[in-house]
Amino acid sequence: MTELKYWLWLTTRPGMTPGKVLMLLDHFVTPERIYYADQEEYALFPLTERQRRGLEDKSMDRPQDILADCDRLGVDIMTLQDAAYPQRLRQLADPPAVLYWKGKKFLFDEEPAIAVVGSRKPTEYGERMAEKFGLELSRGGALVVSGIAEGLDTCAIRGALKGGGAVVSLLAGGVDRIVPKTNRFLAQDVAAVGALISEYPPGTEHKGEHYRPRNRILSGLCLGVLAVECRTFGGTMLTVNHALEQGRDVFAAPGALDNEMSEGTNRLIQQGAKLVTSGRDILEEYWDRFPLKLSATAPLPPQVVRERLERPPERQRPSQPDRNPEPKQPVQSQPSGREVVLRKDQKARFTDDELQIIAVLEEKPLSADEVVERTQISARYVLSALTMLQVQGAVEELPGRRFRALIELEQ
Repeated sequence: MTELKYWLWLTTRPGMTPGKVLMLLDHFVTPERIYYADQEEYALFPLTERQRRGLEDKSMDRPQDILADCDRLGVDIMTLQDAAYPQRLRQLADPPAVLYWKGKKFLFDEEPAIAVVGSRKPTEYGERMAEKFGLELSRGGALVVSGIAEGLDTCAIRGALKGGGAVVSLLAGGVDRIVPKTNRFLAQDVAAVGALISEYPPGTEHKGEHYRPRNRILSGLCLGVLAVECRTFGGTMLTVNHALEQGRDVFAAPGALDNEMSEGTNRLIQQGAKLVTSGRDILEEYWDRFPLKLSATAPLPPQVVRERLERPPERQRPSQPDRNPEPKQPVQSQPSGREVVLRKDQKARFTDDELQIIAVLEEKPLSADEVVERTQISARYVLSALTMLQVQGAVEELPGRRFRALIELEQ
């Protein structure tokens, strides 16, 4: 407990990021040594003024409050040095130093965990498919992982619970802050048979800037990510992007060609994601690795699936607005015929690496190696980013494995 308070102190410093925490731990080894370091030692690192001031503040009030909240709420705390900390997360470039955990403990490295993600504003088809996949994956022995937002997250969780298996939800705020509030009882069900997990301490409100970091954990804990229904931009595609960077498998459910909510999943399939029509299509990828956990069961008869997924007469609707709405795609014509993405919308649609890559490809077509040379971004990230940019319709591949931008960035 004494050592734990130093982890909480370090991870709650204003402006402190997982990457900076990892950098400091690489040098000081333990949070306690970081705590007792002085200004001169902090000055050796590329920290912002805000981060340095936070490290110089030695008050333990915040860590003590967090410990009291966790004790009151029945929330466990796991740190990067714990033996049970998932190796899958340790392999990330920016692993969360602390995880807040309410519910069952899972050894994720031994679990056939599959993330199910999709739009917050799905069609009825998307809702049915998310619930169907959640049920079939759960029934087949997979650990279903999702968020707990409105839309397809909610549907996937309900399906997994009906399938009789465990389910894990990743939150973009404290585990005691469920968004939307209408899902608070669903969250209780998840905690009872599975777990609610967050890198944010209890009491933390869900914020838009928390979702991208949350998504890296969601995909990082899993073997693969299933996209059920989504556009070619937004939170689902960001999660898929994380999955590609982390070397995870990507699956996609096909949708109608004239349905804009299926544009993202159909494009993923076009770019190499495995097309799946049932949970079995995903489970068969991992039967050899997890023979004692996964069952090679035949798909449920359609009538049985309909009965299990039958909804109550009144459907729940969230009482609060979407905290992380999908950005609208601005279109502005240009003499070149290419779409112009306005400066104010660029960060919402693309990562910083993707923006750099688009910028160099605007000039002329380049090979992946040339993009690496010009941007100084690692080859692994360039390759995954090029895949995502093709999925989003921002880049196309030409003969000879060269790539060119299909959009222009407003300067």
